[in-house]
Amino acid sequence: MAASAVKPNSSPALANVDELTVLCKALADSLRLEILRVLRIESFAVLEINSILETRQSALSHHLKILANAGLVSTRKEGNSIFYRRSLLSVDDPFYSFKKNAVETVDRIPVGHQIRARIKVIQRDRAHRSLDYFEKNADKFREKQGLITHRSQYAGSLQDVLSGIARVDEIKIMEVGPGEGELLSELARVYSEVVALDNSKEMLGKAEATIAHQKLHNVTFLHGDTQTALKKKILCDLLIFDMVLHHISSPAATFQDAEKLLTPGGDLLIVDLCSHDQDWVRESCGDLWLGFESEELTQWAEQAGLSDGQSLYLGLRNGFQIQMRVFSKNTNTIYPDVRNYK
Repeated sequence: MAASAVKPNSSPALANVDELTVLCKALADSLRLEILRVLRIESFAVLEINSILETRQSALSHHLKILANAGLVSTRKEGNSIFYRRSLLSVDDPFYSFKKNAVETVDRIPVGHQIRARIKVIQRDRAHRSLDYFEKNADKFREKQGLITHRSQYAGSLQDVLSGIARVDEIKIMEVGPGEGELLSELARVYSEVVALDNSKEMLGKAEATIAHQKLHNVTFLHGDTQTALKKKILCDLLIFDMVLHHISSPAATFQDAEKLLTPGGDLLIVDLCSHDQDWVRESCGDLWLGFESEELTQWAEQAGLSDGQSLYLGLRNGFQIQMRVFSKNTNTIYPDVRNYK
């Protein structure tokens, strides 16, 4: 019998060589390495990356395509914009070790001062858009939030999660972005010390009025963001973001701050939307992000030195899905701060 012909690239080994060649070529360019450094933990739209690196958009799109084909970056649609981020590395990838070592080597090269400054400008612009929305719509907060979901639709599940991670009433809890204070008042009735943190004076005033009306006296109100709490050296045992993360300019950096704000063994609770395509929420509800992939939250948590804990997912009738994720601070390991992309 005649031996069957073998196509040159039909061998798995040869296919791996071809894939490795594509990967090596993707890494063999200074601009593409710069893109990987910029995308270290933050995701950016094409126009944002273009602004950060001050390069032609056509050239940037070409380089992003090469990185995507090599499996080094992935895309996500946010309304009319395409956002890029580092691809999540899988241990099942035959080139996992190669990619891991490559990006770790890239990350050891400091990002230039001008690039870091441009990144901060973009994050500041995002934050201003979010803050401006709440300053203009503080009186309509409940109505606007209700377009997506009412707290009553997930309050019972949230209490179940809380009861599983915050069993001792003496612990200190911080809620970021408490809205009109519904959850805040519930926490203040159960736990001995509660902190309310909000960068909107108007919204913080509404939460304070709710607490005052209910004659609760164990809540401290702080105007600012997580960086403000860090500067004041406020630590907590449980940090809660209840439908807030999609309003924050840099969710990845927020995880970094959260790790520093937590006491050893403390927990971070994220309640937020899963990734969706309802772009109308940007203007109607002031959302900066169209929810999050669960893998994104896990990646940011791991990069901040937080361990993945329990999770709960709830589907809503209007097509949205809520995820409740718990991340715990490790007690003995020190992790580097990557907030400033150094």
